[in-house]
Amino acid sequence: MEVRTLQYFLAVAEERSFTRAAARCHVAQPAISRQIRGLERELGEALFERDSRTVRLSAAGEALLPHARTVTGAVAAARAEFAARSGLLTGNLSLGAADGVEHSSLPARLGAFHRQYPGVNVHLVDGTSASLVPQVRQGSLDAAFVAVPPGGLDPDFDHRILVRDEIVAVVPADRPEAGRPELGLGQLADTPLITYGPDSGLRPHLSAAFDRAGVPFRPAYATNHVALQIELVAAGVGIALAAAAARGAAADPRVTAVPLNPRVPYAKALIWRPGPHTSAPLRALLSTPDPDRP
Repeated sequence: MEVRTLQYFLAVAEERSFTRAAARCHVAQPAISRQIRGLERELGEALFERDSRTVRLSAAGEALLPHARTVTGAVAAARAEFAARSGLLTGNLSLGAADGVEHSSLPARLGAFHRQYPGVNVHLVDGTSASLVPQVRQGSLDAAFVAVPPGGLDPDFDHRILVRDEIVAVVPADRPEAGRPELGLGQLADTPLITYGPDSGLRPHLSAAFDRAGVPFRPAYATNHVALQIELVAAGVGIALAAAAARGAAADPRVTAVPLNPRVPYAKALIWRPGPHTSAPLRALLSTPDPDRP
């Protein structure tokens, strides 16, 4: 079993196509097919289920997947480690990004990182906190920017807080609520609420706050796109509960952001697996000075 064969296996698994995997690996498709057939003979089981249109992992392929990622990741980390020792860091860095990353220091940090380490390829993956955390755990992502749950992060992860903020009410500018210094959660009980979907990392913070206040939490509209939440408010659908960082979008004269009482704070953090799983490119990113600080 060779590392290159495992790299081909991962390419087919992730692309779900031998043709796209061949293009990604810069080899002819028959070469990848031969390597996969040889790996299947060696392991004694089919790794993919194939038909005329699709390629998907078999049960054996699913079992091999985490091991293949561990092996290829370790090889890539070793190469990056010795590149770093020589003063020329190269390799790949895969980062997950949940909503709100644009309001954090991460983009500026990545800019400084790129200027210092132009040889590192950075791959950004969009997703919700719920979808990104397992990818960090299994190693397909080096790190991810996610919402910190109300009960705190899994102790298996190291983390760095990048955002501390709160959720606010976004109301139509022509409604009486727009002129109030704050809105109690009880005052929202009979109002159609527009907020994040169940897969959002901010939804549990809202649910917990309403539970503590003894107020039913029944969103009428759910979307993780804050710009759409703002448009729904402007259209008169209801009141949105959105991150205060969205005040930039709420600068629209049709709507106004009003603090909640009690406050609903939250944090977002960059998380990663500690120890030998931490690649040289990730260590370099973590050591890059925050451009927003002296």
